[in-house]
Amino acid sequence: MAEKRERYTSSRRGVLFAAIAALAAALFLPQIADAQNYPNKPVRLILPFGAGGVADVTARLVTEKLGEKLGQRFVIENMPGAGGINAARAVLSAPADGYTLALFSNGTAISVSLFKDLAFKPMTDFVPVSSMGYFDFIFVTQAGSPFPTLADFIKAAKQKPGALNVGTINVGSTQNLAAQLFKSTAGVDVTIVPFRSSPEVLIALLRGDIQIAIENYSAVQSHIADKAAIAVSTSGPVRTTFMPDVPTVKEAGGRDFEARSWNAIFAPKGTPPEVIRTLNAALREVLEMPDLKKRALDLGIEAKASSPEEILDRLKADIDKWAGVIERAGIAKQ
Repeated sequence: MAEKRERYTSSRRGVLFAAIAALAAALFLPQIADAQNYPNKPVRLILPFGAGGVADVTARLVTEKLGEKLGQRFVIENMPGAGGINAARAVLSAPADGYTLALFSNGTAISVSLFKDLAFKPMTDFVPVSSMGYFDFIFVTQAGSPFPTLADFIKAAKQKPGALNVGTINVGSTQNLAAQLFKSTAGVDVTIVPFRSSPEVLIALLRGDIQIAIENYSAVQSHIADKAAIAVSTSGPVRTTFMPDVPTVKEAGGRDFEARSWNAIFAPKGTPPEVIRTLNAALREVLEMPDLKKRALDLGIEAKASSPEEILDRLKADIDKWAGVIERAGIAKQ
């Protein structure tokens, strides 16, 4: 009798395990098949910025080619909002299937320390796909300025502490924190003046209200071309390919200064690895296209892909870096 009960129990276990296996197959095999056929419908890329900025332009350049490569349309959706919260929520509320993606940037790393409650965790709620582009900031002065080089400006700032002004967009922006980092690495006491927009920064520069402005290349490009403003330095670790005669801040006396921004694609946690691999491989091909690289470089952007691990490491490093700058500058959390 005991032997019969054991055979019966074992039989029921076998039926139960078979049912579980069948259910798992029913649930997950379609997802695997869909991932292998990815993409088979339009893909949304949600940006935490308004239209027209560097991130928006980069995303549109890249996704146009990406759509051609993968045979599906990529749709850009702009969802500006403090800290990228609106955009992140929209991505996280969608299925983790690769059809709703997020654009992260250096600003995402800053937001981790700038906001009391960011409402999402970039490092754990999302998985990385690849970088899209990197870009430096340009230090510019007014044509005819008594500081024709950044080294001249640093020297004057040390001779007259607190007398000179550096203009940036709003407090907490990468440009603004780059100015804070410049103060500490160059060892100067200057007043950082925040403005609401890039045009306001440049108007103040041309009026002589500020002596140095820190901006994206696309924002100052026309003023440099018209010789109304002079580029005195770039913010990256090495000189840019499009302005090879302009020294870096480090060369001008900023010691270990570096403030380089980037844009990258991330997906919600749980996105199938096959989808990540498909997107990463396509981005690597697209971002090596000569015409795209040239169009991006004309805007001051270095089009460049990465492995998922590389861009995740960059995000983590920038979270730590800007947290220190925010703390030292005493910037209140929003």
